[in-house]
Amino acid sequence: MTDRTKAPRIKDAVEFDLKLKPYEKFTLDNGVPVYSINAGAEDVLMVELVFFAGNSYEQKNIIAAAVNGLLKNGTSTKTAFQINNHFEYYGAYLSRNCYNETATLTLHTLSKHLDKLLPVMQEIVADSVFPEEEISIFKQNCKQKLAVGLKKCDFVAGRLIDAYLFGEEHPYGKYSNAEDYDALQRTDLQDFYKKQYSNGNCIIFTAGKIPPELEKLLNEFFGKLPLQPPPIETEKFIIKPAAEKKYRIHNDPDGVQGAIRIASPFPNRHHPDFLKANVLNILFGGFFGSRLMSNIREDKGYTYGIHSYLQNHVHSSAWVISTEAGKDVCEATIQEVYNEMKDLREELVDDEELMLVRNYMMGIILGDLDGPFQLIARWKNIILNNLDEAYFYNSIQTIKTVTAEELKELATNYLQPEKFYELVVI
Repeated sequence: MTDRTKAPRIKDAVEFDLKLKPYEKFTLDNGVPVYSINAGAEDVLMVELVFFAGNSYEQKNIIAAAVNGLLKNGTSTKTAFQINNHFEYYGAYLSRNCYNETATLTLHTLSKHLDKLLPVMQEIVADSVFPEEEISIFKQNCKQKLAVGLKKCDFVAGRLIDAYLFGEEHPYGKYSNAEDYDALQRTDLQDFYKKQYSNGNCIIFTAGKIPPELEKLLNEFFGKLPLQPPPIETEKFIIKPAAEKKYRIHNDPDGVQGAIRIASPFPNRHHPDFLKANVLNILFGGFFGSRLMSNIREDKGYTYGIHSYLQNHVHSSAWVISTEAGKDVCEATIQEVYNEMKDLREELVDDEELMLVRNYMMGIILGDLDGPFQLIARWKNIILNNLDEAYFYNSIQTIKTVTAEELKELATNYLQPEKFYELVVI
């Protein structure tokens, strides 16, 4: 019997033995794979269709984003209002997003309404018509958002740093202009939609309280469509980075802050250094207690927040430091970033700080395993990056065992100022 007079021992997160709940997999009649997590206490369900229809597959700029954005805006039998009203009537939410390699159509609903919603979801996939009036509104809204965004230094910096790293023709480096929206043609949207959606490569993820008829319903509404399983490998593009490494751009003469981006190319998840570098990144600038935050926010007071991250790309990645600082301290901020890089190259991190980072990272993973939607998101990231279950357990093992000496060696290899692009937009 438990002795209630004694407080239980407090355990560090690194002592937890985390397990990734396995998925169930089945295949529709047309070969499209479905990955499913049956978990959770509530009668809710997520169904996400992932199409290989990101901007890597477009022949003209912004076509992929435009098609994805207009998916819900009309079929041959339903207007945009009728489609949105149908999902709202059942308390459901249908969202869509477009990325570099993939684009998604995601349904969140009560499980009991699935049979009422999948038919309309199927209609969107098989019969979107892209009405001219909806395209016109889409153009107008996007151009207005773009005009507002271009006045913000942070928005401009986010566009340009990727272009410097990968090149403006690379899918990771492209960005939109008003002329791209003016050039949108309905026929281009229809052609891309037919090739990449109604006849495209697809993979389905589901999670939540799975009803027993899920496989039957998905096969009924999507297994008969001319969809195909995902390609074995997505297309790779040639990287053409900018020759110059330092940029200073004047964007807002009345602004008081500058947007800073410091970034360097970095390998993807398949590289043997990636998992250890992820630990180094958290220590460097990946959480509120990081070196960059402690120095540049807490000590110097140059910014409200600064963080670093490894980009979530399939093929090539980048190590990015991002912040906004007062115009008069932008250069000093950059110097402090390099000072922190130097410290990591020259000095071993102490045990207490490394344990803090280990516990933080394990806590993040623990939170990501709390609930069916978070679980399937973990699996989705693994599957779409052509990894397997071992990657999850290797990442945990790396967090628990990476040494200060290994982190110092990584810093020496990667955190060299001459490898980084500098961009300040003021």
